[in-house]
Formats: sequence, structure tokens, C-alpha cells
Amino acid sequence: MISIKNNSIPTILKNTIKHFSFILLLTFSTITAIAIPHKREFRGAWIQCVNGQFQGLPTEKIQKTLIYQLDELQKDGVNAIIFQVRPECDALYNSPFEPWSRYLTGKQGVPPSPYWDPLQWMIEECHRRGMELHAWINPYRAKTKGTNKLAYNHIATKSPEHVFAYDGQYILNPGIPSNRDYICKIVNDIVTRYDIDGLHIDDYFYPYPVKGQKIPDWREYQQFGKGFTNIGDWRRNNVNLFIKQLSNTIHTAKPWVKFGVSPFGIYRNARTTSNGSKTRGLQNYDDLYADVIKWINEGWVDYCVPQIYWQIGHPTADYKELVKWWNNYAGNRPLYIGEDIERTVKYADPKNPLSHQQPAKWLLKDQAKNVKGTVLWYAKMAVDNPGNYGLKLRYDYWSTPALQPLMPFIDNKAPRKPKKIKITHIDNEYYISWKAPKGKGWKDKANKYVIYCFDKNETINLEDPSHILAITYNTTYKLPTLKSNPKKVIIITALDRMENESVGKKKKITLRY
Repeated sequence: MISIKNNSIPTILKNTIKHFSFILLLTFSTITAIAIPHKREFRGAWIQCVNGQFQGLPTEKIQKTLIYQLDELQKDGVNAIIFQVRPECDALYNSPFEPWSRYLTGKQGVPPSPYWDPLQWMIEECHRRGMELHAWINPYRAKTKGTNKLAYNHIATKSPEHVFAYDGQYILNPGIPSNRDYICKIVNDIVTRYDIDGLHIDDYFYPYPVKGQKIPDWREYQQFGKGFTNIGDWRRNNVNLFIKQLSNTIHTAKPWVKFGVSPFGIYRNARTTSNGSKTRGLQNYDDLYADVIKWINEGWVDYCVPQIYWQIGHPTADYKELVKWWNNYAGNRPLYIGEDIERTVKYADPKNPLSHQQPAKWLLKDQAKNVKGTVLWYAKMAVDNPGNYGLKLRYDYWSTPALQPLMPFIDNKAPRKPKKIKITHIDNEYYISWKAPKGKGWKDKANKYVIYCFDKNETINLEDPSHILAITYNTTYKLPTLKSNPKKVIIITALDRMENESVGKKKKITLRY
């Protein structure tokens, strides 16, 4: 067999191979019938730095890598990027409080050269593609196992009493009240200075338990745990207080910034509590001291993305069981499913051994009324397209653009419609432009626009996403070539920060190429 490195294949040939392999997949019936895309759906992808994909690379090469990933993800239908910017009390942005991350420059505390701000750059690149950008932080983790040297301005260097060591890591002690204030100060800085759409935290609260090791927080329990007869309840309360304070911090700074959490996939097992899932794995509530369902029911978080990374039929953590459980118990806030691409394509569908599990998993999510989207673990894997997972998104599940799920608990009032649509014909290309509607505050101002296209005599149905040409932050758009029928009806609606949609502004046009 001849081995060809991927980078040596011309782009046009790469695309031909991708399309041909997708056609083969269809031919051999290894996937289900074409899905009906949703008009509103969170279609996210995590871009992490701790896998070392950027570490020590030149600025230009990192940007080139990210541009390629974003371009491919956009083609796959992704509408939100969750970008890791603070993995160990450090920064992939220009922080006045914490050092530059070694996962960016190779050495903690050293700024990138040539200089750039990855968070600001990613916001601009995502918004250019109509995507949201959610800044992802690890609130408590202060040092990962692989970090051997900390910068002079790192919190564990300046205030070592604020962290404890556990399994080769440093953890900001959740039992010290001032640590909550410190993390919220960091988040307030991010939210205030950057035009992010969301602030995202994952599953690292108290550390994942390691056999033979104990969390060294007895002294803090004795000092701050008055009123608690159980150290586990005290630990859970510490995290509860933090989540509530973090939510208030975000929404006080910018009410429209969405606060999302991505917990471990099991809340509690049925053998532990009567309303637990039929699983036998590690538990958020008991082992990580994360009472996620309380945060949802109290309204402290705006969306939840449980990491259901296992396969259908997993003996201790079955995907089907967990999707149903989260759908039943986490419906008070928008629910998205965290999906492991590699594991999804590795295992066959138990009911269809000729297919991997992507179609079966998608059907389960569609049948769960509270599931409003999917977040892919992880972005690069979607781009690499194992098992044609990415192409299945591109040509089937996410083949049409999608608006974000509504969050009426933040804002439910739509903005006014756009004004003065204008068509310009230049060099055989058509451009459409419009004026933003007036709006007084953030709830009333237009933030994005949806462009719909219908044939002249076609029934207007704005609930059909197949008619969406684009979702854009701009007020000008280059129309694609539309030769099938020269007479079109263009309708443009405005979206506010929470993607409440205005009524449409209509324009009849005739395209002559």
C-alpha cells in the first residue's frame, strides 16, 4: 500500500476524496435517511489547548491551524466555538492578573512573539463566520501534571497557601472563600474587556478521586465549616457558593453573556439515590462535589453540556440511558449533549452492525425534547473526519444554518426589523445591504441578521431553515449564484444578543447573470 501524507495531497484532491468517501458511505447504506435540520440548535465544538496542538508554535502557524479548523467547522454547520483560554490559572489572552500560558508559548509567563491575543483574535474570526465564541476556563485547576515551572506572577507562586497539591496537580482550594473572589475577578476581567458570547467551565471542581490520596482540606473545614456535620456537604456548598457568585459576576458585567457548564456525564447512580441513572460510574454529586441539578433548577447556569462520551451499550455508563436521564432531570435550562467523536465512530450501532453510532445517537437526541444541541469533543477530530462524522454533519444533520436556542429567562423581546434593503450588481456579482434597526439598550439592539431566500411564487415559511442563506453579524452580504429562478424574494430579520428574531423585511429582486 502506498502511503501519502495528508499535507502532500492538493486541496482539490482532498475535497474529491472526502466527497467520494461520503458517497460510498451512502451507497453501502451505513447511515440512516437524511435528517430534518432544526432551525434553532446549539452546534458547538470544543477547541482545547492542553493537548499541546499550539504549544510553542509560531503565531502564524497557530493562526493558520485555527483558520483551517474554523473554515471546516463552518462548512460542517458549527455555530459556536468553546475556546480554552485558562487551563491552569494562566491565560491565552492578555491578562493583567495571570501569566501567559505555556500551552501557547511553550513557557509560562512568556508572551507570544510576534505578539497576538488569541482570545480577541478568535472572537473576531468566529464572528466573521457568524459563530458564537464562548471563553472556556478551568476555574480551580492551578497546575497540570506536565507543568514543571510556574511564572513569578502565578497564583501558586504568589500565594501558595491558596492551593493544595493532589495527584501531581495544584488545585485552588474551593474551601477558602477568597479563592471564589479571585476566580470571579479573573472572569469579570474577561467578560468586561472581551466581546464574548459565553463563559464556559468544564468538569474540574474538586479533583477527580485517586486511590490512596485524600483531599488536604481538613484545616479549612475546621475553620470555615461551621454548621456542617459532613465534610462532603461542606465541599458541595463551597462549589454551590462559587457557581452562584460566578453567575452573578458574569450577568452583572454583561447580562447577555451566557454562563455554561459542562459536567461529568453521570450526576448520581441509581444505587446511590432513587432518582439516579442506571449507571455505575463516578458521580458529580458524591465524588466531585458538584450539585449540577441544583445549579440548573436555581437558574445559576444558562446552559448545561453533560459530557456523555460513552457509547450506546457501555456496561457502566450507557449513552442511551444517560441522554434520557439528563433529558428528564435537566430541562430547566437549555440542554446540549457533549459528544465524543472518536468513540462514536469506533463502536457499531447495536441495532445496525454495518453502521457506527452517529445515526443512532442523533436519533436519541432528536427524541429527547429537552435536548437543544450538541457540542463536539473535539474540534480537530471533527475536522479530521473519522468515519465521515464531519461530512455527515455537513451534508445531513447540520446541512442548513441554525439560530441559537432561545433563552427567555434572560430576554424574550425581539428587536425591530432591518430597514432599507438595497441590491448592488458589481462585476456579475450581487450584493445585498441593509440598515440596522434602532434600539435603545442591549435587549433592543440588533446583533446579527438572518438572510432568507425564496423563489418569487414560493410560500414564505421562515421556520424552514433550508431557505436560510446566511446568519451574519454584518449588514452587507454577497449573494451566492442563484440561477435556477432569476426572480427571488429576499427576507432579512434581525437577531438581538439572545437571538430573539424580528419580523422580516422583504425585498423582491431579479438576478441577471
